[in-house]
Amino acid sequence: MKHTNYKIIEDYMCQCMSDSAHDREHVYRVLYVALDIANSEKDVNMDILITACLLHDIGRKEQFENPALCHAQVGADKAYNFLTAERYEVDFAGKVASCIRSHRYRSDREPDTIEAKILFDADKIDVTGTLGIARSLFYIGHVGEPLYSLDSDGNVSDGTYDKEPSFFHEYKYKLEKLYAKFYTERGTQIARQRQESAVSFYENMYREVQESYARGKKLLINLTNTK
Repeated sequence: MKHTNYKIIEDYMCQCMSDSAHDREHVYRVLYVALDIANSEKDVNMDILITACLLHDIGRKEQFENPALCHAQVGADKAYNFLTAERYEVDFAGKVASCIRSHRYRSDREPDTIEAKILFDADKIDVTGTLGIARSLFYIGHVGEPLYSLDSDGNVSDGTYDKEPSFFHEYKYKLEKLYAKFYTERGTQIARQRQESAVSFYENMYREVQESYARGKKLLINLTNTK
C-alpha cells in the first residue's frame, strides 16, 4: 500500500473515532496485532487487511447514538461508500466491507476470508488481558454502568446470573469466554499469554469488594443494633 493511500484512509478513520474505549489507539493496536498474525499466515491480501483494520470501528458513533444499530454493519457501509468515493475498485471495497461486517464478537456472522479472520482475532485480542479490562472499564464509565450488582440478599454478585449490565456481568458474559474463540494459531497464542492477568484482576477485584461488604455490613449491624 502506498503511503499516500494509507494516510487518506487513516485520516478518515481519525475523523470517525470519538469514545475513549474505541479510539484511534485501539485501531492502531488492532492493526499492529493483525500484522503480527498475518506474518504467520499465507496468502493474505495486506491492502485489504490494513484498510479493514483502520476502518473496522468507524460505525461506533452511530451505534452509541442509537444502540439498535450494529456498528459493524454501519461501519461496513461507511467504509464501502468511502472507498468507492475514493475510486477504489468495487471488488476491493466489498471485500473490506465484508471483513468489517463480520468482525464483531456479539454476532452470528462468521468471518469467511483470512483477512476477516485476522481482523476478528486482532480486535478480540484488544479485549483480552488487563488491557481489555481497562477498556471495558472505560466504556462502562462512559455509559454510566456500575462495577457490580447486589443479589437479592444484598451480597455482591460475581456477575454470572446478572441481568443488569455491570463490569462483573461483562466479564462473565464476554471477557471470561473470549479465549476459546479465535480463528488463527497466532491469535490464540497471543490471547492465551494475556489470559492469566485478566483472571487475576477479576478475581482480586471480586474478592476485595466481597470482603469489604461482608465485614463492613457485620460491623454496621452491630453498631446500629447497639444504639
